[in-house]
Amino acid sequence: MTSTKIAVIGGSGIYDIEGLEGAEWTTVETPWGAPSDAILTGTLEGIEMAFLPRHGRGHVHTPTTVPYRANIDALKRLGCTDVISVSACGSFREEMAPGDFVVVDQFIDRTFAREKSFFGTGCVAHVSVAHPTCPRLSDACETAARAAGVNVHRGGTYLAMEGPQFSTLAESKMYRNSWGADVIGMTNMPEAKLAREAELCYASVAMITDYDSWHPDHGEVDVTEIIKTLQGNAANARDLVARLPALLGAERAPCPHGCDRALEFAVMTQPDARDPALVAKLDAVAGRVL
Repeated sequence: MTSTKIAVIGGSGIYDIEGLEGAEWTTVETPWGAPSDAILTGTLEGIEMAFLPRHGRGHVHTPTTVPYRANIDALKRLGCTDVISVSACGSFREEMAPGDFVVVDQFIDRTFAREKSFFGTGCVAHVSVAHPTCPRLSDACETAARAAGVNVHRGGTYLAMEGPQFSTLAESKMYRNSWGADVIGMTNMPEAKLAREAELCYASVAMITDYDSWHPDHGEVDVTEIIKTLQGNAANARDLVARLPALLGAERAPCPHGCDRALEFAVMTQPDARDPALVAKLDAVAGRVL
């Protein structure tokens, strides 16, 4: 058994958790550069917590420039075991309305300008992301959302676009009708892939802010409306996060879905052919198998 340490990646509106003890901002250095910001650490109901502002305080990073590798490495370095992503998304489904939450279980990755792996020339690895989120952690998020009184949908496909612009109408219709996506956002990829490479359980909670541009009664995405909905969503997200320690517990058995053993047979490069410099950078992420 190991001790549970919960990490939350999201907007600054969800970090003001009542009862967070010993809260302090911790600077973490990583071989992949600086994370988006310092990380707020503390304990809630006896469980260690870490909060990472994905875009940095003041929203300084675009979805493309978020240092995803540094963020995941920093959380792993801090000893986090479970990562919950909380992010604003558009909806492609009438029933997934603004204000609702979706516990995502699949992704379509349409990003193209981001580093998507910790591994590379000199140390090659292939992890499975057939099921990119952890069902055990997703169960906890769903239970917490329902207890918080949120209208929550279990399961959904998240289309990750590069951004920072929103979709064209043609794209929105294609993602919804031809591709079968349920929600659209700009930040969960490559975050989910990197979490899997780092052997961290990962769950994604999409907070619906709008209907993207496909909806005939809503027109194009309106940032003012999004911000209004975001404020209500942030309060619900804080409530959800505050309920997680009791649901996950202080002691953590190995993940029944194998998220924490994703690298078991993934590294392909023979030990004598590995690049020592890259192996050194992988100390936190893949030290267990290297």
